[in-house]
Amino acid sequence: MKTIFKTACVAAIGMTGAAWADGHAQSWDMPMAYAATNFHSEHGVIFADKVREYTGGAIDITVHPGGSLFGGGDIKRAIQTGQVPIGERFMSAHANEAPLLGWDNLPFIATTYEDNAKLWEAARDTVNAQLADLNLVALYTCPWPGQGFYFNNEVGSSSDTQGIKFRSYNSATATFAEELGMIPVQIEAAELSQALATGVASAFISSGSTGYDRKVWEHLSHYYKVNAWLPRNYVMVNTQAWEGLDAEVQAGIQKAADETAASCAAKSAELANFYFDELAKNGMSVEDAGPDFLAELEAIGAKMTAEWLETAGADGQAILDAYKAN
Repeated sequence: MKTIFKTACVAAIGMTGAAWADGHAQSWDMPMAYAATNFHSEHGVIFADKVREYTGGAIDITVHPGGSLFGGGDIKRAIQTGQVPIGERFMSAHANEAPLLGWDNLPFIATTYEDNAKLWEAARDTVNAQLADLNLVALYTCPWPGQGFYFNNEVGSSSDTQGIKFRSYNSATATFAEELGMIPVQIEAAELSQALATGVASAFISSGSTGYDRKVWEHLSHYYKVNAWLPRNYVMVNTQAWEGLDAEVQAGIQKAADETAASCAAKSAELANFYFDELAKNGMSVEDAGPDFLAELEAIGAKMTAEWLETAGADGQAILDAYKAN
């Protein structure tokens, strides 16, 4: 697969490399899937500014939020094939292609920011090796707040969720829907408001951030805090674009990436309760999931982790073993 992508990228990335060889700045377009006001997108702009500063203007990144350049589902492919050199996507969106990349969607394994950071440290080297096979280099990752459930009705157990159309964003969320008797519908974040307004979906799992960004109180009534996992977005760059840069420019970009990762994670933690307060302020019922519902979710989570280990194999087990050893 890596060879195929390299062949497809020669023309697009070759032009980029030539520009830098001539001493001119490279202009990089950076597609992002979430709204400009979302903290991930805001940090994309922070990252771009830092890259411009730390590379002395050698790399000039223009951020395109909200799926305006490429839809969320198309961003990774656009980077792999050299249509753009850089972009952002949530990592578990690629778990169907590479199961290992679902490491951050293991329910109830790492439910705090501290534990999530430890899980990423345990997974980092193995994940980077997997991304290399996809012709990608990860520059930085940033966690979302913990995931909870949005409904337009009170839910005490799976008896209250049968037949509900449930917005899914990856294989893990689709599995949760099916296990709870719901009907998963694949919907990107940029399309969520319309889907809720038209009845294409009437429930989903996500952080408080998504509900706040999309003003879901206009369509839904209940949010259940579950903190099932803290998924991560990652900023990735095409391998040929990265390898075409000299070491000094790479170092400047990586410095910007490391600083942005720390800032973004801190912002995520800072905003977690703010989002809950805003949902409640706008009329939603925001509460912890009840014991019956939570027990069902935890049982589903254990099953999902076992299934992930079957598909991710020894590498997946090594990640969990390293995490539990810390």
